[in-house]
Parts: sequence; structure tokens; C-alpha cells
Amino acid sequence: MRTTIIPAQITTVEDKIAGNLSMAQILIMLIPVALTAMIYILLTPSMKLVSYKLFLIIAVTLICLILAIRIKDKIVAEWLAILLKYSSRPRYYLFNKNNLTGRNIDLPIMPKERHTSKTKAIKNVEVPLDEINLSDQIKLDDLINSGKVALHYRFESDHS
Repeated sequence: MRTTIIPAQITTVEDKIAGNLSMAQILIMLIPVALTAMIYILLTPSMKLVSYKLFLIIAVTLICLILAIRIKDKIVAEWLAILLKYSSRPRYYLFNKNNLTGRNIDLPIMPKERHTSKTKAIKNVEVPLDEINLSDQIKLDDLINSGKVALHYRFESDHS
């Protein structure tokens, strides 16, 4: 089976329904018909043509006809929607790059802290193996597992 690719220009072309009118233009021009019927029926005196009803009917019809005019391949209603979106956009944009490049930052002057180095005392404790009893071994094991002390084992060989 033979397949062809449809160009984007063909898919974006607006369909013309009647003459040179598109579906959106026809819908815009049908709005005055519905509004005229509602104005004629609902406003007092009902079902009678009065001067203020005639004025409203003519105003709605003129507005809808103006909105249906095509300028530069767009309907005036679309141009109006574009202008409304443009006018409702934010006026000020705040950018935050979260870095200090090119910024003047006033930091308070803090007094310098004195750093003192703590020296760790290393004690070599030699305990004869026969003097440690079971209760001392349990206490030592609990102390090591508690994490309160740092214990390093250094094994020296007897090969001297």
C-alpha cells in the first residue's frame, strides 16, 4: 500500500463553509439571531417591537458583524482575544537566579572567631589479661557500643 505525507500547510487551512465564510464566522453571525429572539420575547412589552428593543437588536447585530470580519486571515474576534490576553499578562517579571554573580550584597561585619585546636591525648594503657574479670568486660563492651568514646586498637607483634 502506498502512503504519502500530508504537508503542514494543508492541515492548517481553515475550512470554508459558505462562500468565503468559515465556521467561526457563521457561528458569530448566528448569535444576533438568538439574542434578537430573546430580546423580542423576554423584555417588556413582550412580543412587541419597541424603540429600545430595536436599538438593542441593531447594536448586537453590528457588534457581531464587526467581530466576524476577517483581517489578515484572522477574524476580528481572534484579534480581540489576542489583545485581551496581551493586556492581562503580568507587567513585571522577577527573576531569581539563586547565585551571587553580579550582585552587591551588604553583609554585616562579624567578629572573627578564634579557633583553638584541641589536641587529643593518646593514652597507652597496658592491662594484664589475667586482671580483667567478667563484669569489667561487660561494662567495657557497653561503653564501646554506646558511641561515647572512640577506641582504637593497636596490635603490636611480639616478633621483636
